[in-house]
Amino acid sequence: MSDPILVTSEGNTGIIELARPEKFNCLSLEVHERISVARAEFEANPAIRAILIRAQGKHFCTGADLVEVKGKLNDPAALDHFIAFGMNNLRALETSSLPVVVAVQGLCLAGGIELMLACDVCFAAESAQFGDQHAQFGLIPGWGGSQRLTRLMGQRRALDLMFSARWLKSDEAKEAGLVNYIVPDADLHKSALEYCEKIATRSRPGIAEMKRLAREGADIGVDQQMRLERDAAVRALPSDDVAEGLDAFENRRAPRFKA
Repeated sequence: MSDPILVTSEGNTGIIELARPEKFNCLSLEVHERISVARAEFEANPAIRAILIRAQGKHFCTGADLVEVKGKLNDPAALDHFIAFGMNNLRALETSSLPVVVAVQGLCLAGGIELMLACDVCFAAESAQFGDQHAQFGLIPGWGGSQRLTRLMGQRRALDLMFSARWLKSDEAKEAGLVNYIVPDADLHKSALEYCEKIATRSRPGIAEMKRLAREGADIGVDQQMRLERDAAVRALPSDDVAEGLDAFENRRAPRFKA
C-alpha cells in the first residue's frame, strides 16, 4: 500500500502532503494520525517556522474516507474514536504554535473543507471549488466544520452553504472570507511555499503569540481581549527578538531573529 502522507521540508517550512490522489485524498484515521505526528515533530524542530499542507493530484480533498466510516457504523466506540481523533487533530493544527498554510486545488469538500478551515492562511488555485457536502448525503460535519464556517462566513452564509451543499468557486470563497490568495493552478505550490518562507524570516515566538492572541481572543469579551493583548505585549517587549527588530529598524537592515 502506498504511503497516504508524504512529510518533507523545504528551507524552514515543514510540508505535509496528502498522497491519495486515486481516492481524492480522502481522510482516513491513518491520515489523521500521520498529520498529527508530523505536526508535533515540526513544532519540536526549531528550524521549522511554518507548516504547509498541500495535496497531490487534481483535487485537494473530497472528505472523510467513507469506506472506513461505513465499516465503523456498527461499532459506536470505533466510530466515536474516528470522529474524536479527527476533531482533535484539526484542533491541534488550529492551535499549533506554528503558522499553518494550506494550498488547495480542485475540489475541497466536506472533511476537506474542515481541514482547510483549521489552517491559518489559505492559497487557492483558480480551479479550486469549496463546499460542504454533508447535507446531500444525510450527514452532518464532525470535524468542526459547522463552527468554523459560521465564524469565518457568518451564520446565514454558513447555513446556506451547509443546507444547499453547493460549491463555491475560488473567487466566491475569497469574497466569503474562506480564502486569502487566488493564484494560477501552475503556481499554487510555489506561491504557498514562498509565503511560508517569508513567514520563516519572522520571529517564531512573535508569530506564535500573534496566533494565540487571535485564536483565544475570539472566544472572550472585548475587555478581556484587550487585557490578553496587553499582557502579551508586556511579556514580549523585553525579549531578544524585539531588541533585534528595533535595532534592525534603526539601522535600516533586515532583522536576524535567533528564536
